[in-house]
Amino acid sequence: MAGAVPAIHQPFAFFRSTTMASNNQGNNQGGKSGSSNRGFASMDPQRQREIASQGGRAAHEKGTAHEFSSEEAREAGRKGGMARSQNNRSNNASNKK
Repeated sequence: MAGAVPAIHQPFAFFRSTTMASNNQGNNQGGKSGSSNRGFASMDPQRQREIASQGGRAAHEKGTAHEFSSEEAREAGRKGGMARSQNNRSNNASNKK
């Protein structure tokens, strides 16, 4: 194929190709309605990490991955800490009522 994009630049190409056949299988397992063995969230955590790391490697190779500087990381941590603190304060206030 001329001009085909390598699979490494298509992070979920492997996932799509391996799951297409299984998408036609029955979703109703053990009588549970509304549950499915399809999709990223239903995979075991190890498989999710493998797929996510493929995307991360592709982004780094492509040059579109963002790497936090120490200043950016510090600011993100500060914002997270403030949000957590504010959330705790509101939870404590509502528990006292």
